Amino acid sequence: MPTGGDAHGEFRDRGSKFVARLAHVRDEAAALAIVEEEAALHHKCNHHCYAYRIGEGTDRWRANDDGEPSGTAGKPILGQIDKAGLSDVVIVVSRYWGGTKLGASGLINAYREAAALAVESVEKGWQPLVGRVEIKFGYELMTPVMSALSQLDLEMASQDFGDSATVQLEIPRSQVADKVKALKAAIGGVYLEEVDKEYTVAGLDITVH
Repeated sequence: MPTGGDAHGEFRDRGSKFVARLAHVRDEAAALAIVEEEAALHHKCNHHCYAYRIGEGTDRWRANDDGEPSGTAGKPILGQIDKAGLSDVVIVVSRYWGGTKLGASGLINAYREAAALAVESVEKGWQPLVGRVEIKFGYELMTPVMSALSQLDLEMASQDFGDSATVQLEIPRSQVADKVKALKAAIGGVYLEEVDKEYTVAGLDITVH
């Protein structure tokens, strides 16, 4: 989870200034509230473009161009969120008009770079936005568990081998659901399509924190 507050970035091109804010949010309402805050703060701007992704999966997201040419603002911002593997975040980029038209390619670059600078601040100043996955299993599952971790290129953050084995993983939150599903399939020796919410493997307990 973020620990250092919001992150910011600023990009300039031919007189126009693009001010980005990245904030941690838990739902769409919180994301839109951040957009409103930025619109009020930067009230001289005509455009407050934004994107957000909510949850561990990839189904709840939005990219908004706020009056800029279609596809030149929201999607480039969302692209930086996804590139960094972030979730439960919103990035708002407010544009101060500099008197010179930038064209579609210029706008795409400007919104992308402003968002990227905010993301860079996250990576430097915040703890990674990761999900912590705990795997508990009996020793009879040691070989399939270790094989699955290797197959999925997952590294153990910690491990404890007592009466039973416990392994801790740290996975980008946007990937947790897919990785847990893949783990269950690999350890259980079944096809990915066979793993649903009810699927279990005897002796295996996976918890997401």
